[in-house]
Amino acid sequence: MKSRSFFFLAIVLVVVQAVSAQVVLPHIFSSNMVLQRNTELSFWGWGAPGEEIALTTGWDGKTYQIKTDNAAHWELKVDTPEAGGPYLIKITGNSNEVLLENVLVGEVWLCSGQSNMEWSANSKIDNKEEEIRNADHPNIRLFTVDKRTSSTTQDDLSGQWEVCSKETMPDFSAVAYFFARRLQAELNIPIGLIDSSWGATCAEVWTPEYVFEEHADLKEAAEKIGPNPWVTTRPSSLYNAMIAPLTTFPIAGTIWYQGESNTANADTYQNMFGNMISSWRTQWKHDFPFYFVQIAPFNYGSPEVGVQVRDAQRRTLNSVENTGMVVVSDICTVDDIHPQNKQDVGLRFANLALNDHYKAINTEVNGPLFKAMKVNGKHVEVSFDHAKGLTSSDKKVGQFEMAGADGIYYPASARIKNDMVILSSKSVPVPANVRFAWNNTDLATLFNDAGLPASSFTTEAWSH
Repeated sequence: MKSRSFFFLAIVLVVVQAVSAQVVLPHIFSSNMVLQRNTELSFWGWGAPGEEIALTTGWDGKTYQIKTDNAAHWELKVDTPEAGGPYLIKITGNSNEVLLENVLVGEVWLCSGQSNMEWSANSKIDNKEEEIRNADHPNIRLFTVDKRTSSTTQDDLSGQWEVCSKETMPDFSAVAYFFARRLQAELNIPIGLIDSSWGATCAEVWTPEYVFEEHADLKEAAEKIGPNPWVTTRPSSLYNAMIAPLTTFPIAGTIWYQGESNTANADTYQNMFGNMISSWRTQWKHDFPFYFVQIAPFNYGSPEVGVQVRDAQRRTLNSVENTGMVVVSDICTVDDIHPQNKQDVGLRFANLALNDHYKAINTEVNGPLFKAMKVNGKHVEVSFDHAKGLTSSDKKVGQFEMAGADGIYYPASARIKNDMVILSSKSVPVPANVRFAWNNTDLATLFNDAGLPASSFTTEAWSH
């Protein structure tokens, strides 16, 4: 009996070794994927130690060869062509062959954040039925990263590439889909979307551990978030599991919709957010464009926490290069933290990319952004960037306040002149600071001639 047991065990070991010796790829490499065009791609996977691996690319018929190392890992550098496809990629080992079919080459965008990025058509959006009915776009591909946490950085994640259709679009990020639809229509090239988002998450969980090791203040600020019944708040835990495995996969850029869960530490959000963006670019070794949504006005209960996050985002726009901000204070309601108009959010994201990154359009894609204030006696002249055709939707220009050296704000009389706003207040004879729409729930009233809303702002320095 003992000899039979040993024989059975030997058979099991042989089977396990045979299975483990097969060529295996990380999940981000699969049929239906989109690869970033005109780049050097690290194509990698696992096999048996010392196994001969051959990879053939369908766009040029070129074969690359390598042996796995002692850790059974292999990696090849592959040059991707201009946009096109579909292509076949073949990876052959000693005991198996992997075929990646229907592969496209184009532009790949990472889409991340919390629930407003995760929000799908099935979660309820405006015009849901028609949008789903018209969602067949074979040159748009979708990859949803499954939700995972980890205390250490991972080299793989769970998910799969799918062709965009009326069957796959309804459960995918609606903002990302509308972004891709506009890009694909304008550029006429394949678009790949990687949705790595998780509702109710703070920025800290999406940030590498080394950032907190280098910034003790951010580590301390992270403790203000507190436990969340829906998601982990442990710093770096989602970066480790849901972002780090992607950092060897080339992308064109990132779109981001998050901030609502950082109202507990809004005073440090600018520093947190800026370091998160920089850390991602460091890990990808690419200063890619990073576009984000300024969170919508909402009744948070605690005064000013929402508008402080909005202002931190505005300041991040000014302090971090190659960023863009979508303002949505005109397409939301203050009683819904998940505005249903995701179409315009995606469109504004796409217009930023098309104008600033791809140079495919030449139009105004930003709302008015505070530029400077100039005190002229008892009056203050407030100037803006992107302010051509500055106008107010109300008969009286509202939402402006002024303060003197005492820091007490009073409503200001305001008028528009030469695309500037001129302010005055009898209560503030010597102006020191001004602010605009400085309330959690202030909806847009100030627009430029592109119909885009002005961002809230304060000229007062505050901890960030």
